[in-house]
Amino acid sequence: MVPMKTRILPWLAAAALSAPAAGHAARPLTVYAAGDIADCRYNHAADSGAAGTAALIAKGDPDALVLTLGDHTYPNGAPAEFSDCYAPTWGRFKARTRPTPGNHEYTSGKASAYFEYFGELAGPPGRGYYSFDKGGWHFISLNSDLTAAEHQRQLLWLKDDLAASKARCTLAYWHAPMYSSGGHTPSKRMQEAWRALYTAGVELVLSGHDHDYERLAPMDAEAQPDAARGVRQFVVGTGGAMLTPFLWLNEQSEARSNWRTGVLKLVLKENSYEWEFLPVQPKTAPEHPQQEARDSGTANCH
Repeated sequence: MVPMKTRILPWLAAAALSAPAAGHAARPLTVYAAGDIADCRYNHAADSGAAGTAALIAKGDPDALVLTLGDHTYPNGAPAEFSDCYAPTWGRFKARTRPTPGNHEYTSGKASAYFEYFGELAGPPGRGYYSFDKGGWHFISLNSDLTAAEHQRQLLWLKDDLAASKARCTLAYWHAPMYSSGGHTPSKRMQEAWRALYTAGVELVLSGHDHDYERLAPMDAEAQPDAARGVRQFVVGTGGAMLTPFLWLNEQSEARSNWRTGVLKLVLKENSYEWEFLPVQPKTAPEHPQQEARDSGTANCH
């Protein structure tokens, strides 16, 4: 396969220029992630679920990387939805956002509004998958809404990308989760991608699609637990759209909540990572305080 020429984006170039000298640990990188974000059908942008989750990010690390996990707008991923609902909320983080497309981006065609809005931040035009390095970690954004032929090309690219990476710690993300307890019917569309990630020793997969938060135990591509080498998945479809119930309890589910919108905060270190789900706080005291417990923890890279 002919190596692709990669143009370093301005904000990534700045990070590369300030990279630590050899022998020095990289400064921990903060990441905020969520999908299923701006719903134009229910709320004005200034008073929407997306505004609430955007406020969480705005209060955090101003240099943090923002990963969006698909379905940026509802109902159709149309240009007006990006300008009227997404841009006034999460749009303030656009320069430091690295997105992945969801199924609603394709409702109105070939996700043209998504690619037009994010431009070079979304990778090669029309493709929807790309990778980059930041903070000592390797990041891989995949597309879970490709045709069968396009998906095969993505798999070939993925295997080449993993083979070329020199990073010890790797995070992949796409929209429709491989494993989940949420309301969408389980799909094996991304199983071969998961198998490639597992074989390469990847640490994390982030997804959205199910409008809830869930953390699953590290697993192989056959849904078997593997604490030593398994890939840990977070489902974070809590970016602002209406939350939905859990219907398919996965045996490897370790934590889950569909009571609050919110974002996943990751702190990525040289050889490890920390996670914490940050929920949007209600305007009044919760009726059941036990539902407000935050999920957090830490783990080492493989």
